[in-house]
Amino acid sequence: MSRFLIAALGNIGDEYKNTRHNIGFLIADKLVKDLGGSFKSDRLADVAEVKYKGRTLVVIKPTTYMNLSGKAVNYWLQSEKIDVDNLLVLVDELALPFGKIRLGPKGSDGGHNGLKHIQETLGTSTYPRLRFGIGNAFQKGAQVNYVLGEWGEEENTTLQERIDAAVEAVKAFAFEGLERSMNRHNK
Repeated sequence: MSRFLIAALGNIGDEYKNTRHNIGFLIADKLVKDLGGSFKSDRLADVAEVKYKGRTLVVIKPTTYMNLSGKAVNYWLQSEKIDVDNLLVLVDELALPFGKIRLGPKGSDGGHNGLKHIQETLGTSTYPRLRFGIGNAFQKGAQVNYVLGEWGEEENTTLQERIDAAVEAVKAFAFEGLERSMNRHNK
């Protein structure tokens, strides 16, 4: 049976719960709920193991805070003996319009501290990721406040629908593989 590590990036704590930076956690929560699982606290992360069409998905929400995400990702890859090709990192992306989803096999960290730490820890930038667009509607110098800010009223009208689309992309990645899921979901 194929095993996958779905690593959702975000920050722990109620003050971060509904922020743009935590979209990875929101996608993971919906995925695990849809597949009938639940998270439990474990080493360096909240972890859920769920099944989808004969695949096992180990879903983690690191408790290390965003900037040290690589510690949890590396630990769970090793612990679960999952190959880096079966890792999918769920991350927010300023360079994409709100709600746009992009699956890809590799890339730069784009200034994202969570990705930067994962790449430093794993020693590679070649691992699958799902980037969820949060847009860039902020004034110069206000990026941190925007990223750590809560979703706007207009975003909230379609946020759940976009999260559902991201969940479907994660399932497709596990069942169909990266290339086919990219063709289907990178519209």
